[in-house]
Order: sequence, then structure tokens, then C-alpha cells
Amino acid sequence: MSKTTETKLNDSKCTRLTRAVVLISGSGSNLQAFIEQIKSGDLPLDIVLVISNNKGAYGLKRASNALIATSAIDHRSFDSRRQFDQALMREIDAVEPDLIILAGFMRILTAEFVNHYHNRLVNIHPSLLPKYPGTNTHQRAIDAGDQWHGASIHFVVPDVDAGPIILQGRLRVGPDDTNESLQQRIHKIEHALYPLAVKWFAENRLTVESNIVLLDGETSAQQLQTFEV
Repeated sequence: MSKTTETKLNDSKCTRLTRAVVLISGSGSNLQAFIEQIKSGDLPLDIVLVISNNKGAYGLKRASNALIATSAIDHRSFDSRRQFDQALMREIDAVEPDLIILAGFMRILTAEFVNHYHNRLVNIHPSLLPKYPGTNTHQRAIDAGDQWHGASIHFVVPDVDAGPIILQGRLRVGPDDTNESLQQRIHKIEHALYPLAVKWFAENRLTVESNIVLLDGETSAQQLQTFEV
């Protein structure tokens, strides 16, 4: 991996699939989108492990049904956030992944953890970042009278929801939209775009230059897509 301002993001060899660990806390709907695209041959990814901080997460069942190894690490069993993150890192590093995917993982990660996986840790956030980092994004968009709302896939940095953006999708906010209806509509964007962003990583098409993600060496309008859902 280059250490210059332009950073090559995937060192996995062409002779094997990109190895990924997926972190979840709940139902795992984005995990299911990955599984389906892997099965169809559209996503060159090998999910080697799914980890949840919630042993009752339905996403663990989704992974088991797809014959993917699973692990549950209860954050409540640790005295500090740092101790939990260190245990999580040991579990991840044991399987030597190229990429770590946050897919509804409801934990704020320490800087130590994030920096350990620099430019190998991705997340999806339900807003058009830099708008509305944090929680309750759908209602915040409605309350602000926004015409557009969406989702952003980004590399993770220690500051919450502030990493370089890989890909965004947007839709028009309707006059009758509620928090619940926007959430459901945004899920459709997430399930379409998160596998695409991961595919670009797996195909070694992404670089980061001056904190900006480039696709095939350049910025592209394709990195903002508009949906009718």
C-alpha cells in the first residue's frame, strides 16, 4: 500500500477474492444484500466472518444460513470501550481480512480501532454527508424542509461520519414522507449502493488523494446517484 498522498486501498491479489469481515448489531439487511450479490456472481467478495455485539441479532442467522462463520462479542462484558474494541480487533485480525464493513454496527469505535484499519474500514450512513452526521437523520431532513435525502458510503475516520465519501445516493423527499417512510426508501438505496462501493474496493478501483476518494483515478458524477423509489 502506497504511503504517499495517493493511497492504494486494496492489496488483495487478483488470484483470490477480497476477504471481508462484516460487523452488525441488528437485522443485517445490508449483509443480506452482500450475500445475494455474492451468490449471483456480481460481487467478488469472500465474507469470512460476521461479528455482532448482540448475540440475538437476526443478521447472525442470515450469515449462518449462508454458511458464513459468526461470532458474538457482548460489549457489556467489558469494563471500557477500549477493552471491547481490543477484543474485537483480535477477533478480526485472526482471519486476516482486506476489508472491514460496518453494516448497522451500533457502536462508536475508538480512534485506536479506526486507525488500525485505516482505509480498510467502511460504513454506510443514512444522510447526504456532510449533512446530518449522527442519529435521527430522516426526521432532521424532514424538519429542515430538505428536497433531497439519501445515504453515503464512506471510509471511517476517528471523527464520527466524517471520512472520505466513496459513493452517495439520493431521492426526493415527498410532501407526505414521514420518518418511517423515508427510512424504508433509504434502505432501498443502501441495498443497491453499498455492494457497489464494496465491489469498487474489491476490484482495486479506489484511491484516496488529499482525503478525497477517486474512482479509477478521478472524481466522477457516478459517485452521486439519484433514485426513484
